[in-house]
Amino acid sequence: MAKHKILLAEDEVALGTIVKESLETRGYDVIYCADGEEARLKYEQTGPELLVLDVMMPKKDGFSLVREIRKKNDRIPIIFLTAKSRTEDVVEGFGYGANDYLRKPFSMEELIVRIKALLSRHAGGQPSEDVSIGQYTFNFSRQTLRFQDQEEQLTHREAQLLHELYLHKNDLTERTLILNTLWGSDDFFNARSMDVFITKLRKKLSQDTSIQILNVRGYGYKLIC
Repeated sequence: MAKHKILLAEDEVALGTIVKESLETRGYDVIYCADGEEARLKYEQTGPELLVLDVMMPKKDGFSLVREIRKKNDRIPIIFLTAKSRTEDVVEGFGYGANDYLRKPFSMEELIVRIKALLSRHAGGQPSEDVSIGQYTFNFSRQTLRFQDQEEQLTHREAQLLHELYLHKNDLTERTLILNTLWGSDDFFNARSMDVFITKLRKKLSQDTSIQILNVRGYGYKLIC
């Protein structure tokens, strides 16, 4: 079985080496770069399946690199690594086309989980494909939800949230994972915002009574369909 090829760009050599070796022990083929310009060249030369990029790098920062890559490839999964104090990096990173991010310091196990999830989604089919949620048809790429002959346009955040719930359908989607992935932090105000969006999705899915979004108090949500 071929190894998944990952491009890792991190200017802290000690951290980069640790991450590279840890990923390799788990069966990944890792191309390591210490700056953004080297990462751009290696991306073009090696054709990786997933990128793990530090935001602040010499020669070319992570945002600039992703901006260039997204002009040619809008599907490759990208994870940003960002300093814990730079919340603005998270918002800006999603705007440039990142799929996920991790705040430093992070655990290797968390990085592995994020990598596996993104590779699984990427292998699962084109993002423009329709998926069934009960009697509804959801298209994440187009941000639409259709029930019989009625199609409704979702907001970007509604589509993101429903997508996360769908990926873990009939299983628990952890509250902190949703908040950190979509909102950038799991503070009180973001949690209240997420609750509002959950209520909106419940209403939009209410025409099929077999669908439920359960609140598992203290842990997260479960989409039953």
